[in-house]
Amino acid sequence: MAQFQAVKGARDIFPDEVVRWHHVEGVIRSVAALYGFSEIRTPVFEYTELFQRGIGSTTDIVGKEMFSFLPDPNGRSITLRPEMTAGVMRACLQKNLLSLAPVHKLYYISDLFRKERPQAGRQRQFSQFGAELLGVSSPAAVAEVLTFMMQVFETLGLHGLRLRINSLGDVEDRARYREALREYFLPYAADLDESSKERLEKNPLRILDSKNPALKEMIAGAPRLYAYLKPEAVADFEKVLSFLSDRAIAYDIDHLLVRGLDYYCHAAFEVTSSELGAQDAIGGGGRYDSLAKELGGTADLPAVGFAVGMERLMIAMEKQGLFATLNPHGPLVYVVVQQQELSDHGMQVAFRLRKAGLKVEIDLAARSMKAQMREANRIGSSYALFIGQTEHESGLYSLKNLVTSEQTSLSLDAVIEILSTPG
Repeated sequence: MAQFQAVKGARDIFPDEVVRWHHVEGVIRSVAALYGFSEIRTPVFEYTELFQRGIGSTTDIVGKEMFSFLPDPNGRSITLRPEMTAGVMRACLQKNLLSLAPVHKLYYISDLFRKERPQAGRQRQFSQFGAELLGVSSPAAVAEVLTFMMQVFETLGLHGLRLRINSLGDVEDRARYREALREYFLPYAADLDESSKERLEKNPLRILDSKNPALKEMIAGAPRLYAYLKPEAVADFEKVLSFLSDRAIAYDIDHLLVRGLDYYCHAAFEVTSSELGAQDAIGGGGRYDSLAKELGGTADLPAVGFAVGMERLMIAMEKQGLFATLNPHGPLVYVVVQQQELSDHGMQVAFRLRKAGLKVEIDLAARSMKAQMREANRIGSSYALFIGQTEHESGLYSLKNLVTSEQTSLSLDAVIEILSTPG
């Protein structure tokens, strides 16, 4: 066993699996382009206050899960980012991006960090892709973001997903609802777990997010937020649902869905997969109109976004066999050197083929011709190009199709022309 191991909660991703990541990332980027979303990349760490103010001090993320440290004598705490939305909003406010255009559509594929108990699909270093639509949060904007997310899942071939959606109303709606929840849960205070008792004092909405099965029946009987919404909020939510129905996107209204971050308002949603067991959430999001002001902006900024866990997404794809037909596209040509004294010439041939835009592999370990052929087949090469004394002297190279076993002698220019021709 190696002396050093990966840190608990972090994992290595080797080339055979990276192929899968490239495939998923490619689909994300292609669908993002269809919807006019541009990529943003933010620093991997931010000042801790950004997440305390943005995510909310009563959330588990801020209270228990952040990797924070003091980087300098000034004593200002830095945190490895546990989510992306607060950082994206900080970047846009710092850049004064909305002064350049009233609406910005951004997406990301990023690594994040949380102090969680490592398990399948949930590591301490993990990846998410997501989108943020800044400057508008109308029902049409919510539907735009939701449709983008669902089209990524559809393009990847995922099935059996469930979209749950709810309305959290505005600040006043939630204030009334928090009081109603507090009154409901107070008689059960002795039966609550320690986490829920703390939430009862600070923010009883978080109790609805509890995964404790012992509280399931109690939570099911809690008042519904929907009953505390203003008529305008109800109409807004129903319009979102109408857009989803028009686009044949199936959904379930879940009155207990509150999401885990304090900045959400109005429409909030979550997508789950039956392939993931108890921790079945694959992604989610919603509106967050007040986040900009909470982070020091001069006014509320309409915004809506989502985030999807890449590891969980790929677990669901694996279980549905969606990687089985993925072709890793091995080298097109393997240059086989028959005598080692011709290895320099073989390297020169490989270089010329690569300069012509062809994928080429060549042996660097002075192996036998038989071993080179085994390697060519192992890595999925389509052709073998043989370099022997005859080929070196004549300038005609034996090109063998490793699928059909057809073999022919050609000049290097002819080899390049044939292999560069599609089909």
